[in-house]
Parts: sequence; C-alpha cells; structure tokens
Amino acid sequence: MAQIGTFTRAEDGSYTGAIKTLSLNIKARFRPTELSENEKAPNLRIMAGNVEIGVAWQRTSKDNTVYHSVKLDDPSFPAPIYANLVTVEDGYALVWSR
Repeated sequence: MAQIGTFTRAEDGSYTGAIKTLSLNIKARFRPTELSENEKAPNLRIMAGNVEIGVAWQRTSKDNTVYHSVKLDDPSFPAPIYANLVTVEDGYALVWSR
C-alpha cells in the first residue's frame, strides 16, 4: 500500500489536502454529503475545484477503527482508483490499494 494523499479534517467534517501520484497532483476536498435513507449512499463527495472526482463511505475495521473507503474516478483516469482515508499521527492519509 502506498500513501497517495495527505489531509486535515475541519470542524464541519470535511477533509482538505492533496492527492499525488505519477499522473495526478491535485488539491482535493472531501465534503460531507446530505443525509440519505439509502444505506449504500456515500458519506463524502470528493471535489477537485468544482469537479466531483469521487466518493467515500465510512467503514469500521475489525478492530473498531473508523476509516473511509474511497473511489476516485474521472473520464481522464484510465481506471478508477480505490483507496482508504485513514487516521495517522499528524492528520489523515489517503492510502492506495489494489
């Protein structure tokens, strides 16, 4: 697993930071979605400027650690990117997984 982003959390529940890979170098913001009765609805929408590039769902690991399962996608991407937004010592890390 490789870290592809660093983020900080704001009081409103949003996360701001940057995503960097060999083909991406963007500032991004994870912003909370409106509440939905659909249990499969995402908890966060991921924005690069005014463009939505992904969504995230809150999950809980087997050891009760809360994280977000992330799917980044855009017509300019060759394929979707799947990652997890996890807590680290100095904020939050976006960790890529295949």
